[in-house]
Amino acid sequence: MTEPASTALDLSGAAESGPATTVAELPGRRWWRHRPRRWRRRPSGWHLVLIPASLLMVVPLLFMLGTSLSTREETRRFPPGVPGALHWSNFSQAWTESPFGRWLLNSAIVSVTCVVTNLVLCSLAGYAFARLRFPGSRLAFGAILATLMVPFQVLMIPTLLIIKYLGIVNSLPALIVPNLVTPFGIYLLRQFFLTLPVELEEAALIDGASRFRILRSVLLPLMGPPLSTVGVLTFLTVWNEFLWPLVVTSSSDVMTVQIGLATFQSAHFTDWPVLMAATLMSQIPVMLLFLAGQRYFVSSIANTGIK
Repeated sequence: MTEPASTALDLSGAAESGPATTVAELPGRRWWRHRPRRWRRRPSGWHLVLIPASLLMVVPLLFMLGTSLSTREETRRFPPGVPGALHWSNFSQAWTESPFGRWLLNSAIVSVTCVVTNLVLCSLAGYAFARLRFPGSRLAFGAILATLMVPFQVLMIPTLLIIKYLGIVNSLPALIVPNLVTPFGIYLLRQFFLTLPVELEEAALIDGASRFRILRSVLLPLMGPPLSTVGVLTFLTVWNEFLWPLVVTSSSDVMTVQIGLATFQSAHFTDWPVLMAATLMSQIPVMLLFLAGQRYFVSSIANTGIK
């Protein structure tokens, strides 16, 4: 009985009708050497650099975790070491001795609102700059890109005057309005709209679809990775923002979590275990969001500029 063609291997390679020999019958050969190439990959030399670098980046997180579970006396030791016992009371103390829950809620409201508005407005603007031709479109897009080179410290006073004119100082809208749309989000989504084939839109136009319907039903379902990237970056930026909330808010009811963490410090004394416990709790939503959107984030960065 003849062996199947998928398992046969011609040793001579000269005659097509020669006797076929299976991999198992090859003398002096090991069957695992003929597995697909992906099973025979060896660690790259870059792993010798990337693994220690990744471990080095984990050290601050481990130090923060160890400090949050220590006592005040243990935090004053040098060199620092592992806590003798796990003091979980630092977390409850950080939660009860301050309106920490309120600060987390304020940060969540501001961050989620800014993410939604950026996804909507940046999608509309990015599609307009990528597909529509109107007078001054290139000039307007260039002006938007130019704002990326202007530091926020230069725009802080004019923005504060606008917020004061609107009468929303010391409120959550004052934290939301300056972050409703970001130039980087417009730029990133425009670049991805350019990578999509125009034939999809032309077919939808022939069927009678409007531009808004094409954007909503045809293009946006294909924009999962860039939309996820814009959402993750916007959330991280707004959640970790410190300078603007410090300038525009003064009441503890509208403070974000980053401003609230600063209240744990004083000029003469800082309770480091409680501060590290509060910091760790404030970073949990950020780490969970990044882990959830990491696959889309990496995919969008890898596909940037491919047309």
